Amino acid sequence: MSTRKLKGEEKYNKWIIILSVVIPVAVAILFTIKLKDFGFNIEPLTFLPPIYAGVNALTALILIIAVWAIKNNNQKLHENLMKFAISLSVLFLLMYVAYHMTSDSTKFGGEGMIKYVYYFILITHILLSIVVIPFVLITYVRGITNNFQRHKKIAKITFPIWLYVAVTGVIVYLMISPYYV
Repeated sequence: MSTRKLKGEEKYNKWIIILSVVIPVAVAILFTIKLKDFGFNIEPLTFLPPIYAGVNALTALILIIAVWAIKNNNQKLHENLMKFAISLSVLFLLMYVAYHMTSDSTKFGGEGMIKYVYYFILITHILLSIVVIPFVLITYVRGITNNFQRHKKIAKITFPIWLYVAVTGVIVYLMISPYYV
């Protein structure tokens, strides 16, 4: 591997680290802030959960199509789909934070075994949504710096984690949607 390719990646390392820390911390902080507590009279954005669940579903579909595209040697389509998937994830995050800054969290009302299933899916979804951030960023950087061997190697880890996060986001929404007020 050429040192030029590694140098291309190295210039992004600081940003990967910063974003991998700042995004989950900012989301956690913003999750606890309610705009009404600061005097903003904003109606709860209760229409957002089905939209951002749909964004998660679309992200999962785009990820699958992107893998299909690269396996069929369509690098340009793959690249465009991956940029779109990243954009969808950013859009999801913005809507998720906006919803939680204007609305109280919904409690899951299921009982028995389904409650444990829900919380298992929710907790793994949350933890892996944090874990996947540096993986997505590293995978993307290796792609844009044309380090395709290293890109392919980490993409094999990134893809299933990201797909799991996208799919479980939809499942969490479907399981909790009956309990929205």
